[in-house]
Amino acid sequence: MKATPPQRRRGPRLVLLALVLCSLLVPLAFIFDRAPTGYVTTDERRRQEVVFHSFDPVEPIGGGGGGGAVDPVPVKVPVQDAPKKISNGSSGVPPPQHKQIDRPPLAVSVKPKVLPVQRTEPPKAVKGSTQRTIEVSKDIKKQKKDLKPDEVENLKACQLEFGSYCLWSTEHKVIMKDSVVKRLKDQLFVARSYYPSIAKLQGQEALTQEMKQNIQDHERVLSASSVDADLPSFINKKIEQMEHTIAKAKSCTVECHNVVRKLRQILDMTDDEAHFHMKQSAFLYNLGSQTLPKTHHCFSMRLTLEYFKSPSLDSDVYPARKFNTPNHRHYVILSKNVLATSVVINSTVINSKEPANNVFHILTDAQNFYGMKYWFARNSYKKAPIHVVNYEEMILDKLPKFSTRELYLSEEFRVLIRSTERPTEQTRIEYLSLFSHSHFFIPEIFKDLKKVVVLDDDVVVQRDLSFLWKLDMGDKVNGAVEFCGVRLGQMRNLLGKTKYDPKSCAWMSGVNVINLDNWRKHKVTENYLLLLKQVKKKDEVSLREAAFSLSLLSFQNLIYPLDGRSTLSGLGYDYGIDPEVAQSSAALHYNGNMKPWLELGILDYKNYWRRFLTREDRFMDECNVNP
Repeated sequence: MKATPPQRRRGPRLVLLALVLCSLLVPLAFIFDRAPTGYVTTDERRRQEVVFHSFDPVEPIGGGGGGGAVDPVPVKVPVQDAPKKISNGSSGVPPPQHKQIDRPPLAVSVKPKVLPVQRTEPPKAVKGSTQRTIEVSKDIKKQKKDLKPDEVENLKACQLEFGSYCLWSTEHKVIMKDSVVKRLKDQLFVARSYYPSIAKLQGQEALTQEMKQNIQDHERVLSASSVDADLPSFINKKIEQMEHTIAKAKSCTVECHNVVRKLRQILDMTDDEAHFHMKQSAFLYNLGSQTLPKTHHCFSMRLTLEYFKSPSLDSDVYPARKFNTPNHRHYVILSKNVLATSVVINSTVINSKEPANNVFHILTDAQNFYGMKYWFARNSYKKAPIHVVNYEEMILDKLPKFSTRELYLSEEFRVLIRSTERPTEQTRIEYLSLFSHSHFFIPEIFKDLKKVVVLDDDVVVQRDLSFLWKLDMGDKVNGAVEFCGVRLGQMRNLLGKTKYDPKSCAWMSGVNVINLDNWRKHKVTENYLLLLKQVKKKDEVSLREAAFSLSLLSFQNLIYPLDGRSTLSGLGYDYGIDPEVAQSSAALHYNGNMKPWLELGILDYKNYWRRFLTREDRFMDECNVNP
């Protein structure tokens, strides 16, 4: 009697076929511009810097702070003029639709049911260490940049519109040897302003023809030259001829207002052209920071393909009780990036005194679930159990009441702080990283756990984090590093009518200790959903923008301040961080657009990340992954 052959699994084959079709169709849609504007189909983070306007200082209305209601004050935010049309702006890259988002106050009519908790003042050591870190960083930045006051203001104005691209472009500015080219452009600028007036004068036909010829010669040379080395050998003769022609034009009697009007017209066109090219550069910068590199996409697809070729990986190596035992130290990571997640886990276990006692839970989306599962089944990290969870499937099957299934990573914002007394002078821009919509369902997903540490996938751990599990947080919910460069009272035009303490500091994601028992006790998720109902969610962008105010309000008076030395933020945008401060920090947070696995990453900080990266992997070599 012949043995019955095992039945083939059709489900995995269908999933594999769908992934292969997506990998073929997605590039075609991108090439033919069929995708929606601003949406990148190979994007693995889909983060963007969102700018908010807030005003400083803020005086609480109706008496002392203490969590009393603060009425929103109507704020007049300067509206930029619409960009002018550019006649010669032909390029294959469309100008990006950068918008300054002025959030209306949240019309929250229902008071959140958060129990009042006494505010815990951070120890003096925490304040001192944080202050020292900020001062050292500022000193290094000042020595390195040494910018003039007007240059600093121009940089702030640039950041307001284009974000961290301005920091990147300033650092990577190339000093070009183009002094002669600039002189040619200046001559051409003056000649064009005089030419219309000279052409109208009687008896100046010869000068008009001479000026026209010199203008055409200059335009021809400049069209093929961007630096002095590109200029032809006879350029000095052309410069002398143009100087002589301009001198004769200036000796003629012309109406000054015509020349001035032409000069202003050319100046406006030049400004428009410069702004257009700035938009192009910022668009390419954001495209490079928000999309997954081709090599990483290849790597993820190869892992997914290998998963379905290895049926033995269907069952988890560790029993389910291992992932639900509260006695272990549980870490939660939200990520769509295999390599970034592996660096977080590897750096944590290498610096841990008890690596086998650590349990890692990775929440990822359906697209990266199988590749993530295969990678961590092949690679061992000091026998630490790793649990890969399909977040979208989990929400759909077990938490259907939550309508939004998509996985959102930590949201990053840039906040403009502007003085009400001198709004054009005293301005500063701060960068914040906060919880996203998906973070608020962690207690629902891990119902058997009492305490977890949430790590962003752009974090590198450099010290043993066991001290985080020994913290006595009292009645607090979220242990986070406070960021007192931004206080809630400075953002009253964003937080609406909900009661809050104006003196409370903002906080940062990256490394957060979450007491899940206190979370459930204070009904943080329920309060978040209650606030979310009051927000007008037109699309995905508005939902992500709302994370700024909702994260701050949901944890009002529930933040336990961590030592400022525990996590150093800003390695994804700040070029002025002191190396000694970075090396002494327990964890490094690469918040910002310049992630360490991208070409845009800051070279000085990449080594902290690379030393925990897995090397000599076959799939990394085949896809040429070398961040």
